[in-house]
Amino acid sequence: MTAEIPIPPIVAKKPHAVTAPHGAVRNDDYYWLRDDSRTDPDMLAVLHAENAYADAVLASSKPVADRLYAEITARIKQDDSSVPYFKNGYWYYSRFETGREYAIIARRRGSMDADEEILFDQNRMAEGKGYFSIGDWQVSPDNRLVAWAEDSVGRRQYRLSVKDLATGESFTDAVENIEANIVWADDNRTLLYIEKDPLTLLSKRVRSHVLGTRPQDDRLVYEEADDSFYMGLSRTRSEQYLCITLESTLSSEQRIAPAADPLQFTVVAEREGGIDYAADHLHGRWLIRTNWNAPNYRLMSLDDGLPMGDRSGWKDFIAHRDDVFIEGFELFDRFTAIEERSNGLLRIRTLGADGRSEFVASDEPAYAMGLSVNAEAGSEWLRYSYTSLTTPNTVYEVDVGSGERRLLKRDPVLGGYDPDAYVTERQWATARDGSRIPVSLVYKKGFAKDGTAALLQYAYGSYGLNSDPYFSVVNASLLDRGMVYAIAHVRGGQEMGRAWYDGGRLFNKINTFTDFIDVTRFLTGQGYAARDRVAAYGGSAGGLLMGAIANMAPEDYRLILSQVPFVDVVTTMLDDSIPLTTNEYDQWGNPAQKADYDYMLGYSPYDQIKRQAYPTVFVGTGLWDSQVQYFEPAKYVAKLREFRTDANPVVFRVNMEAGHGGKSGRFRRYREIAEQYGFMLEVLGVE
Repeated sequence: MTAEIPIPPIVAKKPHAVTAPHGAVRNDDYYWLRDDSRTDPDMLAVLHAENAYADAVLASSKPVADRLYAEITARIKQDDSSVPYFKNGYWYYSRFETGREYAIIARRRGSMDADEEILFDQNRMAEGKGYFSIGDWQVSPDNRLVAWAEDSVGRRQYRLSVKDLATGESFTDAVENIEANIVWADDNRTLLYIEKDPLTLLSKRVRSHVLGTRPQDDRLVYEEADDSFYMGLSRTRSEQYLCITLESTLSSEQRIAPAADPLQFTVVAEREGGIDYAADHLHGRWLIRTNWNAPNYRLMSLDDGLPMGDRSGWKDFIAHRDDVFIEGFELFDRFTAIEERSNGLLRIRTLGADGRSEFVASDEPAYAMGLSVNAEAGSEWLRYSYTSLTTPNTVYEVDVGSGERRLLKRDPVLGGYDPDAYVTERQWATARDGSRIPVSLVYKKGFAKDGTAALLQYAYGSYGLNSDPYFSVVNASLLDRGMVYAIAHVRGGQEMGRAWYDGGRLFNKINTFTDFIDVTRFLTGQGYAARDRVAAYGGSAGGLLMGAIANMAPEDYRLILSQVPFVDVVTTMLDDSIPLTTNEYDQWGNPAQKADYDYMLGYSPYDQIKRQAYPTVFVGTGLWDSQVQYFEPAKYVAKLREFRTDANPVVFRVNMEAGHGGKSGRFRRYREIAEQYGFMLEVLGVE
């Protein structure tokens, strides 16, 4: 780093009382940085000053960042394309053109030798926009029309549009402020969509739009009164039903209606606290994944004609097991594919109508596997994806009857990348309470565990989301420089089953943070890294983790990389006008309750900043972030600078044109990553 660090922005302090219903009061000097309109000149001046400061601090690492960007993009095949899949008479795929940021989505009728029909040239659609993303897109059952949801801001407020695929003409009756999720009815002119609350951005209502009519006249199909539930739309595998799915942290409900006449929706089973389920339909039977009397989930069936509304007709299809977590399933005419997780790793099992069961093989100690696009239920071939920390994403298909396996595609990695030049490991760290924490590791072959190397350790640890060991085209640049990359599968995810998730939420949330710290100490103790050369990385709820470990164990980390971090837990969860707050009481707790308030306050990164030395910190955010509002990291950075007792810099990079996911486009996002990692290499002393 430069010998002389510039002076960071000085953010004004304006006392503001944050109250709780039970009478607790906290002062927040930086609350004023919140501006929901994102137009306040004083607030914007702070963000621009932060970007200028970031430019100054990062100037010395910019040559390294530029080299990283060149290395990363040189590994990417620019004119790459996806594996085509067949659906309703057409082969669908996406492809890139050299030098372009966005994919072209296209199809061919009957054969890949047929003429190409372009559904979306996203490069043209993104022209003149700082951000562009297509959420869901759906072709009508008669193959004539395509509907899509488009976001040109990054705030996940989508716009529904429809065009005629024969003429390319778009309909004029667009619908604004919807979720990304859409579904067609069988009549080829009716679309169901989810209307969002314009303030909280929560899923509120399902409406039915008929092409050629005014959006303001769209019929209300369903309205959800409980703000703790997310909504989704789908079709069953049989294509016979449209589904409204309603999901909270701990319970769910599904409503179905005939796709031919989606007017009245019938509930599959009434919601009940603590009971989660998801149902799909094929060949006169519903198959249901549920945790009803099954913490690690089981599969149950319900035959057509039996009563719905409760679970009285459900029968076991695959029984519950304490050592196996059922993560998902997919229905086929002649078999069922099941995603199961055990010992922290996902595997796929096929179960034939004759009861014969087979597992899809894996060849590495740490890997990620999952069902790929299987658009046709009648197929004898099961497609699945496979990757690891050394193996690029690979799509296989296996003949379930014969066991024959075919490699369809392995993502090309240019520049002479050789997976055999790297080693991946699965280790188990012991937590302070005795729990065994799985850890996935990768490093360059020939690496010596002599306690001198630099380490980048990643984790997420919330919402039951799993941090599986996926290949990253970025990591080779770190490994080739002698670094170790590790994923800590901490509690709060579901890698080890439902109990692993429950062990890292609500009043057990502290386990997520201590697990991460204990993994760091295990790795340095085993010689994988020097104690003063450890960087930690996390984003969103993983950014909460970063903020917590910075407060709890600053001496264990040289650098913290925190992207779109959820750091002001209590204030955010007290405000039900903020997007997602009410959806997440079962994850974090409701600070309107005194016990929840006290526990959350005890780990909330913003509230627990204290006068002590901190690591160097890099924080990133997007002005238009709808998941974690920009003002959380803005306040956090200001307070961290105020309280820290060291001279290490706190860098705050604000993307003024993006939301939660950062910049859109294939290559632009790698600029952001290269900037962060270039800074990391400088801080850790990696050449």
